[in-house]
Amino acid sequence: MQLILLERVEGLGNVGDEVSVRPGYGRNFLLPNGKATVATDGNRRTFERRRAQLEAKQAEVLATAKAEAEKLSTLTLEVIRATSDGTHLYGSVSTNELADLLNANGQHVERRNILLDEQIKTVGDHSFRVRLHPDVTADITIKVESEQH
Repeated sequence: MQLILLERVEGLGNVGDEVSVRPGYGRNFLLPNGKATVATDGNRRTFERRRAQLEAKQAEVLATAKAEAEKLSTLTLEVIRATSDGTHLYGSVSTNELADLLNANGQHVERRNILLDEQIKTVGDHSFRVRLHPDVTADITIKVESEQH
């Protein structure tokens, strides 16, 4: 299935790229979400007329994501967890918990956009990334402390 991308799609292409995708991906995800349109002659002409508008919108989204990343990078989260020996946690700090902490601080972040390089299983300072845009990630620090009995 040949499509014209109306916005940047990670792993697929940028605004205006004509891509070939499997029919199910195009029909069930890209087309209903307004990320692409079918590559017909009429749609190509329509897209060329709207290209500047779509590219300006993408630039605005990117600028907003960069500003949000700068704001998030200054944020330090704290969590107090039970430990077995003062250093090792019972379980680990999950992406669900990180998303809840960020949302409690007024930052709307979905769990699927949180990227952990390794599980957080010990007390101390750890960092993780939040994907705000396919081209923008923010590094956030979390301080894990032991629960005092």
